[in-house]
Amino acid sequence: MNLHLSNISPAALASRRDVEIVERKGLGHPDTICDALAEELSRGLCRFYLERFGLILHHNVDKVLLWGGAASPAFGGGEVLEPMEIYLAGRATTEFDGVRVPVHEIAHEVCDAWLQEHLHTFDPRKHVKLHVLVRPGSADLVDLFLRQQKAGIWLANDTSCGVGYAPLSTLEHSVLAAESVLVSKATTAAHPALGEDVKVMGIRSGERLDFTVACALIGAHLKNLEAYLEAKGLAANLVRSAIGPWDGPTNVEVNAADDPDTESLYLTVLGTSAEAGDDGQAGRGNRANGLITPYRNMTMESVAGKNPVTHVGKLYNVAAGRIASLLVDNIDEVAAAQCALVSQIGHPINEPAIVDVQVATVDGGPVEPLRAEIEEVVTQRIEQIAALWEKFVRGELSLY
Repeated sequence: MNLHLSNISPAALASRRDVEIVERKGLGHPDTICDALAEELSRGLCRFYLERFGLILHHNVDKVLLWGGAASPAFGGGEVLEPMEIYLAGRATTEFDGVRVPVHEIAHEVCDAWLQEHLHTFDPRKHVKLHVLVRPGSADLVDLFLRQQKAGIWLANDTSCGVGYAPLSTLEHSVLAAESVLVSKATTAAHPALGEDVKVMGIRSGERLDFTVACALIGAHLKNLEAYLEAKGLAANLVRSAIGPWDGPTNVEVNAADDPDTESLYLTVLGTSAEAGDDGQAGRGNRANGLITPYRNMTMESVAGKNPVTHVGKLYNVAAGRIASLLVDNIDEVAAAQCALVSQIGHPINEPAIVDVQVATVDGGPVEPLRAEIEEVVTQRIEQIAALWEKFVRGELSLY
C-alpha cells in the first residue's frame, strides 16, 4: 500500500482557527431532496437485483434535478398551484437473463416512500411529478461489471478521490444538532408549523457563535402574524437547546430576511422552498458527512445514487472519513486526522493509488513513531471497502 504519512499542526485545524464556517442543508432543502432520492433509487435497484438475481448489477443514478413548483401560501391555509417536478436520470441494467427490471416502478415506489416519510405535509401524488429518465448502461460497462462479479475482484470504475477528517469541531456538531432537532419527527409532530426545509449556517468568530437559520413555516398551522413570530421564536429556542454548553456568546437568528411590517415572510404551503421558491440538484448540497465545510478537506464529488460496489467516488469518500475517525478513536496519541484516497480506473478498489494520512498528535510530536499503528488501521479499512455495499443497501451510511 502506498501510504503517505505526515504531521498537521493542531493550529491548522478548523477548530483552532480564528474564524470557522459550517453549513448544513436540511432534509427538506431541494438539493438534499435530490441527493436523498438518488440514493433511494440506487438502494431500490440494489434490493431488486439482489432479490431477483442474487447480485448487484451495473447502475449509476446520481443525476437528479428538482424543478420547483408554484404555490400560494397564506395564514390558515394556502395551496399548491403547480406541483414540483423531479427528474431522475442515469444508467441502470434494465434487463438481465431475459427478465425486465421495473426501473420506473421502483423509482416511484422508493421516492414516494421517502417523501412521505421525511416531509410531513407531502402527498407525492398531488405535490410531485416524477420523471424517470434512466436508460441502460453501455454494453461494455455492463459486461465488465459482470466479469468482475464472477471473478470476485472489483475494479474502480473511475479515477477519483475521496477525503475525510475527524473529529468534528464543536461548531460542526452544533450545526448538525440544530438541523436535526428542527426536522425530527418529534418536533414536527409537536409543532407541525415547522417545515423540514431548514438551512443552518454557523460562524465561529473567536469565542462567539452565530447561527443563521432558514426554516420554512407552514401557513396551514399558523393563524396570523403573531403565530408566525411565535413559531420563529420556538425554532430559535430549539436551536439554542441543541447547541449545548458554550463558554462564549451565542446568537441565533431565524428567517433573517423576514419583514413583519409588510408580512414578507418565509411562509409556505408544504414546508419547503421547492414548492415555489427554489430548485434543486444532486451533488450541490452537503458532502458525505452531512456538512459543507469550506475550511476542511472536501471534494466536489456527488456521492448519492452511485453504485455501491465499484464507484470509488462514493466508496472512497465514506472510507476516508471512517479511516480518520478510527485513527482518532483507536490511537490515544492521535488528536485529529485527515485522510485522502485516490483511485485509478481499472485497478482493484482495495488498492488505492495513494493513501495520504495527515495526523495531529496530542503532544504535537512527530507522527512517524505511530506509523505501524496507523498503517494497521488504514489497511484494515481499505480491505473492508469491498464490503461497504451491504451498509449502503441497508441505509446504514449517511451520505447527505
